[in-house]
Amino acid sequence: MKVLVANLGSTSFKYRLFDMPAEVQLARGGIDRIGEEQSHCFVEIGEHREEHEQNVPDHAAAVNLCLSQLTNPEWGCLDSADEVAGIGFKAVFAGNLSGIRLVDEELLTKMEALADIAPAHNPPYARAMRQLRQAFPEIPLVAALETAFHETIPPENRTYAIPFEWQEEYEVKRWGFHGASHRYIGSRMAELTGKDDLKVISCHLGGSSSLCAMQGGVSKANSLGMSPQTGLPHNNRVGDFDPFALPVLMKATGKSLAELLEDLSSKGGLLGMSGLSGDCRDLEEAAANGHERAQTALGVFHSAIRHYLGAYLTVLGGADAIVFTGGIGENSVSLREKVCSNLEWAGIRLDAERNKSASDEAQIQADDSNVQIWVVPTNEEIVVGRQTVETIEGRS
Repeated sequence: MKVLVANLGSTSFKYRLFDMPAEVQLARGGIDRIGEEQSHCFVEIGEHREEHEQNVPDHAAAVNLCLSQLTNPEWGCLDSADEVAGIGFKAVFAGNLSGIRLVDEELLTKMEALADIAPAHNPPYARAMRQLRQAFPEIPLVAALETAFHETIPPENRTYAIPFEWQEEYEVKRWGFHGASHRYIGSRMAELTGKDDLKVISCHLGGSSSLCAMQGGVSKANSLGMSPQTGLPHNNRVGDFDPFALPVLMKATGKSLAELLEDLSSKGGLLGMSGLSGDCRDLEEAAANGHERAQTALGVFHSAIRHYLGAYLTVLGGADAIVFTGGIGENSVSLREKVCSNLEWAGIRLDAERNKSASDEAQIQADDSNVQIWVVPTNEEIVVGRQTVETIEGRS
């Protein structure tokens, strides 16, 4: 069964094609700057790789281009687009319509209604799904909601201290996100260790970041709350923030609530604190050269990670493993060192040399550490691919 997994942005479409259930990746590609005069397109199929510029007006056109690449008579991997059994989406938020679902009008309407919760994600996904349903009605579309993995979180770790009816009537709770990534880390750690009852703290650190406490591959807590704007500071998103500061800012700046929320979701985080960049690589370089605001931004980020790490040691009653994943978690030697420093009291001791030389999947704890420390590249796409297959097969 050939399954296409799509990762969408407002002006981007990235994909991977898998042969399931063997989980063999047949192709990967993407289109950036969709809707602009010239879009950047790339594709990798076997030994073939190419990049070019062309006009791609919308996401339906992007999928058409993707299918034409996959069926190219010279270097494609499919004889016909009919071989694609389904398209899976790493969708973000639909409130109580969580889980893994076939895309239908009810789901699309709910995603559009909740666009304020995930403004960077819901609008492009809903728009693209509508375009694709119309353009390719014969191909099943499957939405793997990021909140699905966190449905196992117990009420004490999921409930805000708010009027009860807000949760019941308006779906205000700690939903949790990055579900595909944390799910992958949970299952991969069981494979790597041969144990399926591990207490794992998964640190997904990248453009957006979260920590997840898992036991036996089951989510027990996640640092993201009602929206993907919360928890840790992100590249340009604020993270945890006191809502009672908003009236003060409205009076002081003359800005509306909508304008301030836009600032918090696009001008906050590492970018807002540093005034320089939301990219940890830029900040680490600047901090090393004495840039004080870059140093402060990184310090706040490291402290927030340690805050949730300590909390999740309490949630789980200790940990068997701490896993760093995501673009920052996998690549930042200094971040892993800062996060794990002075945690010997919790049985956590990093080996400096192993940390520096870590690549791909690697253990980086010291020999006398009671807790394993891992670097494990995540694979959200294969998780969505598996879920897409299960949903399509369950439909038949």
